[in-house]
Amino acid sequence: MSRIRSTLFNLYWAGWTALFLVPLVVLAALGSPTGPIRAATRLWSRGILFGLAHIVRLTYVEETRARIPAEPCLIVANHQSAWETLAFLTLVPNVAIVAKRELVAIPIVGWFLRRSPMIIIDRANGTQALRVMIDESRAALAQGRSVLMFPEGTRNAITDPVQFKRGVELLYAKLGVPVLPVAVNSGLFWPHGGSRHHPGAVTVSYLPPLPPGLSGAAFMEGTQGAIDAELDRWRLAKVPH
Repeated sequence: MSRIRSTLFNLYWAGWTALFLVPLVVLAALGSPTGPIRAATRLWSRGILFGLAHIVRLTYVEETRARIPAEPCLIVANHQSAWETLAFLTLVPNVAIVAKRELVAIPIVGWFLRRSPMIIIDRANGTQALRVMIDESRAALAQGRSVLMFPEGTRNAITDPVQFKRGVELLYAKLGVPVLPVAVNSGLFWPHGGSRHHPGAVTVSYLPPLPPGLSGAAFMEGTQGAIDAELDRWRLAKVPH
């Protein structure tokens, strides 16, 4: 049954995304205004979550959402599937996601993400990529937007230990804003590398925020360590069928 639902959802995803070709053309003709593009991107995200809920029967729950700082902040989350990339467009409106260049190559969706704008980096450029990430993150914060980063750099299985790349520590030091660690268990329902989606409820756990100015060791303990400890709640769970 999950295979049939996954197939139907994939067809829905393609059809729903294709509908945004019309607003793409209209917004491009209007000069790509940022506000309407962000609104369209959020609508697309909500539509995908709607399809997951009604076709796959995959929903989500948020724990301790009140921990989200009132002011713009740096959000760091573990990365297990495509779910959190699209869901955060709804969970944190106007968020600026640090994303690899391949993401904006996705037809139609990539056009909207690039012009929202998201923070697109080419990791092959090394130092230049770090400079772009810092400069564009500062610009997003100045606009009142929080910045979201998946510091593992790629999607990992829920059984893998959380291992952040060094760039997030540098970004934290340069931005001087609070940090919100977030743990998700989407890998239980949308495994990395798989085309099947399983019913259930993804948990989004907002962990205690950290103030700016901490040492590198304290930052890593409060983010990478805290997320890894939170994932221990789910690591013994079996993938639902």
